[in-house]
Amino acid sequence: MLKILKYRFVALLSFACLLVSLEGCAAKRINRSFTIDHENDTFLMDGLPFRYVSGSFHYFRALPQVWEERLKTMRAAGLNAIDTYIEWSLHNPHDGSYIWDGIADIERFLELAHSIGFYVVLRPGPYICAERDNGGLPHWLFTKYPEIKVRTSDPNYQLEVSKWYAQLMPRLQRYFYGNGGPIITVQIENEYGAFYACDAKHLIWLRDETEKYVRGNAVLFTTDQPNEGLKCGKIEGVHATVDFGIGSNFDQQWAAMRSVQPTGPLVNSEFYPGWLTHWSEENQRRDGMEVANSLRRMLEAGASVNFYMFFGGTNFGFTAGANNYGKDYVADITSYDYDAVMDEAGNITEKFALIRKVISDFIDVPHEDACNGCITTQRYAYGKVSLKPITTLLSKTGRTTLGHGEPIKSEKPLTFENLDQYSGLVLYETELPHLEIDPTVLTVNELHDRAFVFVDNELVGTLSCKNNISSLPLSKGWGSRLQILVENQGRINYETLNDTKGILGAVTVERFNGEKMELKNWLTTSFPLESEMILPIIGAYKKERASVDVMTKGKILRNGPVVFLGEFKVEKLGDTYFNPTGWGKGVVYVNGFNLGRYWPLVGPQLTLYLPKDLLKVGNNSLVLLEYQRANLNDENGEYTVTLDDQPQLDRNGGV
Repeated sequence: MLKILKYRFVALLSFACLLVSLEGCAAKRINRSFTIDHENDTFLMDGLPFRYVSGSFHYFRALPQVWEERLKTMRAAGLNAIDTYIEWSLHNPHDGSYIWDGIADIERFLELAHSIGFYVVLRPGPYICAERDNGGLPHWLFTKYPEIKVRTSDPNYQLEVSKWYAQLMPRLQRYFYGNGGPIITVQIENEYGAFYACDAKHLIWLRDETEKYVRGNAVLFTTDQPNEGLKCGKIEGVHATVDFGIGSNFDQQWAAMRSVQPTGPLVNSEFYPGWLTHWSEENQRRDGMEVANSLRRMLEAGASVNFYMFFGGTNFGFTAGANNYGKDYVADITSYDYDAVMDEAGNITEKFALIRKVISDFIDVPHEDACNGCITTQRYAYGKVSLKPITTLLSKTGRTTLGHGEPIKSEKPLTFENLDQYSGLVLYETELPHLEIDPTVLTVNELHDRAFVFVDNELVGTLSCKNNISSLPLSKGWGSRLQILVENQGRINYETLNDTKGILGAVTVERFNGEKMELKNWLTTSFPLESEMILPIIGAYKKERASVDVMTKGKILRNGPVVFLGEFKVEKLGDTYFNPTGWGKGVVYVNGFNLGRYWPLVGPQLTLYLPKDLLKVGNNSLVLLEYQRANLNDENGEYTVTLDDQPQLDRNGGV
């Protein structure tokens, strides 16, 4: 009880200072410091014992218009800190190009957190995992240095990290606790013990590169799974922490941490109230009472705890990553709901009250009135939206409006990285030779990730690295022009970190004698499908006012992906959910914003969250780039989707 009262007193004292401006607080505390007491196994804030209960909220998974609202809800739960990654690829999408505004305005996010009364656990990576494309590492690293070995002492990698930190860290320095700001801890790398390299020299370099900017004004820490990898991830002079979820053997997890970190505070840097989900598997769920009971046990042990995730949000656009379990490639879904304490739209779940009650037994929490209005966001079912096909990707119009630059000739297929292309599609075309046998077998070696194969613009089949399908039959008489349209479904974000996309190996057809003939002399067209490419195609259609004849076999698109355009009116703004029931696989844009990938044929995610801040009163546009199957009403010949007022994340796929 005395320990709990001590934490309550320090929390009140610290919170009072946190609400003061950065400069004012620094002036009030000449010896402002955040350190570790190794004798008493605790953090010290200005010389007094301190611990945090924080929640992960990644600023890049929510529109900036709702950051403050989400943070206030988290504060009402009783959290005294928030945890966020910084995503290198978001801020530095191309070599030498940086973005610091909009959803990338990290300084505004930190200032909001500070004004609401939060301390900040900062995780700048530079590798972050986070179920994001490439684990947050920019794709252009592999364009610039094809043989680069990321997360190691590779001089090219360290050079680029140092350049990135020189841009990032000066923006953050005033937010470190010792400088009057809310950042109390800064992570070095991320779960490095799970990485195959185990390059201790690199970790020391990264520690020093980070400390060059932190300068003792925050505590440096690492996070690793409580297993043998802890030894690889441990860095001299950096506080080691662990991550684990419910149902764990807590004594065993803490013992693992103590094996490399004998003294200092116990910390679970990623306590999982939910879990991540991939396409074609069941949506992950966790029991709320088990989460609350596990939290209580950790707080009783005197630990600091971070919920990963407290608010998950959305992988907008092409930002979702993938995992590689053995040789089984599995792409992450667009939603990052995570079965977190707050749902994807920011509503509180049943876990919220359970967790708040536990926290209140250990540290002071805001009055219950603080959560008025944080139960349900305003949601509307805007109903059916009719769509018209306005162009096909493989048509002249589609290539002109959606293609990036001129097609490139090469002897062998070029990868996405060769093209300096983040995501989207790449089209590979070549002339078929005389087929000696009928049918023959076309094989695409080292395909990443999925391909639609056409001959003279006619669909002949689909290939998939996930399903280990790399070959299909070709018959004489089908045509002469081979076209392979490859989709990047998301780069692997965990362990494997050179997930080059496109066609990496040879493309062959079988000959009469059983040998394989490699196809060469390719024409490659880039389709990045970035948001800025969508509004021009709408403008071009409205100028011409001519829809295309979508050739189907049943409801299957026979001539490649089709762009569909719909418009709908909004009188009152509210959140809604895009429902593509009956469609196949593709990408949806609302008012030019890339909402993300949909794939109702496999699930489990059916609907995509559409925040109110992407809508406007009056007319709104909705564009689908559908890859394979259209939702056509056989009776009236209409193509439709709906905008619903409820999410559907637990569907098992199907048409």
